Amino acid sequence: MARGFDGFEIDDFRDSGFDSGRDVGRGSSSSWNDPNSLYYIHREEDRADRRDREGQERSRTDRPSLAREERVHAILSQRTRTKYTDRDKDYSLRDSEIHTLSEVGKFRVTAAKDLAELTYNGDRDRMENDIENLARQGLVRVTSISDSDHNPMQVVTLTKEGQQLLSRGKILRPDQVTYYGLKKPKEANHDAELYRLYHKVADEIEERGGRVLRVKLDYEIKRELYSRTARYSDKRGQLEDDLKEKIANQYHLKVVSGEIPIPDLRIEYVRQNEHEIQRRDLELATDHYRPRGLAQKARAGFQIYARRGDTDRLRRIRDNRELSAAIFTL
Repeated sequence: MARGFDGFEIDDFRDSGFDSGRDVGRGSSSSWNDPNSLYYIHREEDRADRRDREGQERSRTDRPSLAREERVHAILSQRTRTKYTDRDKDYSLRDSEIHTLSEVGKFRVTAAKDLAELTYNGDRDRMENDIENLARQGLVRVTSISDSDHNPMQVVTLTKEGQQLLSRGKILRPDQVTYYGLKKPKEANHDAELYRLYHKVADEIEERGGRVLRVKLDYEIKRELYSRTARYSDKRGQLEDDLKEKIANQYHLKVVSGEIPIPDLRIEYVRQNEHEIQRRDLELATDHYRPRGLAQKARAGFQIYARRGDTDRLRRIRDNRELSAAIFTL
């Protein structure tokens, strides 16, 4: 799916790239540029697929709890409601409901089934109870959209009041942007899947001792880039190449074929006993992606994921074109 960015040659169409995500580092796609690049890519994908299959085959009781699951368990154990006041309105909320507002706000739109699994450790009844209370107080809205297979799917978004409560209540980091409303219904299914993608990669980061600081969606990155490039562009909206490179570097991005590819999602985190911020740029590919786009995002250093039903097709396109881009399964 393409989400256009008007002006200044900043590319934002839905293609993908490689940042191995296994702490290989930005620009790691260059390490594949040898005669055996596809062999190494296949090997890494096979390992990731095997880990995914093993994880699905094991029940939660057969493996240690993830850090996320332990945090959720502690939040869910708190049953009392606390009074929150925002301007002239009072709200009565559990810790789990505040947590849900935070999760939904960071990702604009989330699927109810993913909230139940990831935000409530599979406790759908508790999730539905919380969402009902949040909706009754005017903080969230539940909407039905079509999923990737054209089946109806319930999604949750913040209302403007919900977003204001988060912002003015100082519940999240001051640099964590939040969103409200279903702005582009045609892209809602893709955007909702970013929440699952985030948790898949965030769990991996935490298993390696990292700590997630914040997330940035492409909306936020585009807005920042637009503001910066608008200051320095000529009357035709063009930037000099060296200035374009400088601006891209300031945002930890790359210029590829004269454009600045933008990831769907960026996770910022720190490793254990370190203070330098690390970044994982992620792209969720669809079956509409073109080979040129896959190659461009790979050169940008992004890590590509695709839905399970799209992965094989995208990998075949990659192999036929001999593109250096690993494609992992969401």
